[in-house]
Amino acid sequence: MSQSLDPDDGLRAGEEPARSFGWWDMFVHPDDDPRTDGGFQGERATLVGYLRDQRLTLEMKCAGLDADALARRSVEPSNLSLLGLVRHMAGVEQYWFRKRLAGQDVPRHYRTEDDPDADFNGAVPDPNVVAEAWDTWRAEVAFAERFVDEAPDLDLAGKEGAVLREVLVHMIEEYARHNGHADFLRERIDGRVGQ
Repeated sequence: MSQSLDPDDGLRAGEEPARSFGWWDMFVHPDDDPRTDGGFQGERATLVGYLRDQRLTLEMKCAGLDADALARRSVEPSNLSLLGLVRHMAGVEQYWFRKRLAGQDVPRHYRTEDDPDADFNGAVPDPNVVAEAWDTWRAEVAFAERFVDEAPDLDLAGKEGAVLREVLVHMIEEYARHNGHADFLRERIDGRVGQ
C-alpha cells in the first residue's frame, strides 16, 4: 500500500516528524559536563579515567528522577529499570573488586539463589529503596577506587585469579553496555537524551 505525502509537512501520512536536537533535552550541557574528553597519560590513568566517566554517566542518567521514575520498567516482559541498573552495578562492583580481587567473603548484594534477578525485581518505587541503592552503589565504588589506588600495578592478581587490568576493562565494558540501556530508559521517562 503506498503512502501519500502530506503537502503541509512533507511527511508521509502517519509518519512522526523527526526529533530535532536541542540543548534543552540533553542530560547536561557540554560546558557543565563533569566527564573528561580523554587525554589521560598512561594505561592506569586511562583505565581509571574512563571507568570514572562511565560511573558518572550512570549517575547523570538517573539525576533528577523520583522513585517512581527510577523504578519504571522499560517494556514488558523486561524488568529493566534505571533503579535496577544502579542496584545491578552495585552488585557488579562488589563482585569484581571485593570478592574476585580483594578475596572478601561477603554476601552478594540483592542476588540470591532463589532470585538471581533480585537486583532488578526488587527495584520498586520506594524512596527508601532508592536511597539504599545509591548508598550501596557509592560504597562499592569507593571501595573499588581505594583498592585500585592502593594496588601496586595493573598486573595485581586477586585471590580468585582475576587480574586488575582485565577487571578495569571489564567494568568499563559493563557500564558502557548498561549506560546504553539507561539512554533508552531515560528517554522513555522524560525525553531527555545524551551521551
